[in-house]
Amino acid sequence: MNDRVLKQCFFFFSLFCSRIVLPISVEEYQVGQLYAVAEASKNETGGGEGVEVLENSPYDENGEKGQYTHKIYHLDSKVPSLIRFLAPQGALEIHEKAWNAYPYCRTEFMIKIETWHKPDFGEQENVSCVAETTSGLVCTLDICQIILHVNTDYKEEFDPALFKSEKTGRGPLGPDWKKELANNPNCPHMCAYKLVSVRFKWAGLQNKIESLIHKMERQLFAIFHRQVFCWIDKWIDLTMEDIRRMEEETKKELDQVTLPFSSEAGEC
Repeated sequence: MNDRVLKQCFFFFSLFCSRIVLPISVEEYQVGQLYAVAEASKNETGGGEGVEVLENSPYDENGEKGQYTHKIYHLDSKVPSLIRFLAPQGALEIHEKAWNAYPYCRTEFMIKIETWHKPDFGEQENVSCVAETTSGLVCTLDICQIILHVNTDYKEEFDPALFKSEKTGRGPLGPDWKKELANNPNCPHMCAYKLVSVRFKWAGLQNKIESLIHKMERQLFAIFHRQVFCWIDKWIDLTMEDIRRMEEETKKELDQVTLPFSSEAGEC
């Protein structure tokens, strides 16, 4: 791309909001999401690709305390061949920086994802104090009803409609599970409000990129929260101390399996 074309590029900014209701309490979800992130990182890493954890440490900034993480996602085989052909060296490495001051979390790369975890059923409007309807994209995701790509994304062990928790008795989730949950005082509930901000700087691709990212985020949010719920028996008894030990062990494992990538990079 020449300088003249570069000068015609601009930053495109878009917002859309997703709301995900779960039969889990806000307190339980703090452990469950971190467990699922660690497990997913291990499952997606190998052969020099996947997730590389650079930093995972506490932070205290302007009165906000939480856990800061800096990760690199090596995505070479995860994108279409055309993108791999056009992308410059290093472009398929995405640096993710996240500030987890639960129940508020912020994750940034080309996309910024802000999450508010509330003990409700997703009925609150404008939780972020930003006009959610800026782009007209506000959706409530049902972890049971979301349409997945059957051949690649659907896994029976992560189907809430089939899963029954032995430790908590929760599930399987039927067609009217939200109504049943609202009428069940013995089962906790929560909603994850996710505000996604997209910055993009290639003119002419705005609508396509917005549509693609919206579709991908819906799929990712749905898959991740199906895993969180269906893994509940594995994390429900864990403490935050257990999670931090698990994260450190996961980092060591990821460092080992991403070594082939580091070796290849050193030969360039």
